[in-house]
Order: sequence, then structure tokens, then C-alpha cells
Amino acid sequence: MNAASESKGNTGTGTGWLLAWGVLLIIAGVLAVMMPAFAALATAMMLGWLLVLGGIFGIVHAVQTRALEGFGWRLTSGILILLLGILVLVMPMAAVASLALLVGSFLLAGGIVGCVFAFRLKPMKGWGWVLFDGLVSIVLAVLIMIGWPQSSVAFIGLLTGFSLISNGVARIMLRNALRP
Repeated sequence: MNAASESKGNTGTGTGWLLAWGVLLIIAGVLAVMMPAFAALATAMMLGWLLVLGGIFGIVHAVQTRALEGFGWRLTSGILILLLGILVLVMPMAAVASLALLVGSFLLAGGIVGCVFAFRLKPMKGWGWVLFDGLVSIVLAVLIMIGWPQSSVAFIGLLTGFSLISNGVARIMLRNALRP
């Protein structure tokens, strides 16, 4: 590495790309928070296309390995994943509502487990934070389920936006950690 590239901060670690990626993710996240309906629809469409591709790959894999045991199960799985992807693409708002209910269910289950775990840790220092986390998860789950399906679009859109912002910040922090 020469002195000119060192003076520009080019360390060969790709930190410039991490910064650009992080900034773009933050911008996309802010836009998603500002337009949650668009973000929710984009999330559902992305999921739909991923399922379609996964289904196609599953079918191709099943056909390529048809001589092996379980061909019918692999083929059926690929077809069902493909059909689910097509269904999500055809009915994206139903997919958004389903995603919100699924996330709410996971939050409820995780919150209950977190509260039980907190009481098992009770004599330990910090057990209250575990309980707090569990209770917050339960409250969020209840709020999602009370507002479901009307709040699904806003919830999935905001969740997507906050996730993008968090990922962007993480990339920038990683970039800062990699810089000499």
C-alpha cells in the first residue's frame, strides 16, 4: 500500500463500502418509517419472490435427486413453497396481515418464556431486566393482536424501517471498528 492510499483512509478492508451501505440502509429505513404502507408491501413482495425462488429451487432439487428416497416429499415441499410464494405475490396485503400475526405470536411466546426465565433467575442481579424485556414483549404482542388486522400494514412497515435503520447503524459501527 502506498502513502497516497493510506492518506485517503483506504485500508483495503472495504470500509468505504460499509459506510455507503450503512448510510443507504439508514436512508431506506427512514423512508420506510415515513411510508410504512409502501414498506409493508415491499416486504411482502420480497418475501413472495424469495418463496417463489425457493420453491423453484426445491422442485429442481427434487427432480435432480428423484432416485433418492423421499422424492415425493421434496417435490411436494417445493411445490407448496412455490404456491405460497405465488399466493403472497397475488395477495400481498393478506401476507402483511399474516406476518403481523406471526410476529405478534412470536413476541407473545418469547415474552412468556422471558418472564418465566426471569423468575427462575430471581435471586440473581439483573433478573428484573429480563422480566422487563418479557413484559414489554407481551405488551407489544397484545397491542399487535388488539389492532390486528388493521394495524398490520403500519406494524410491518415500521418494523421493516426500524430493522433497516438498525442494520445501517450496525454497518457504520462495524466500519468504524475496522478502521485503523
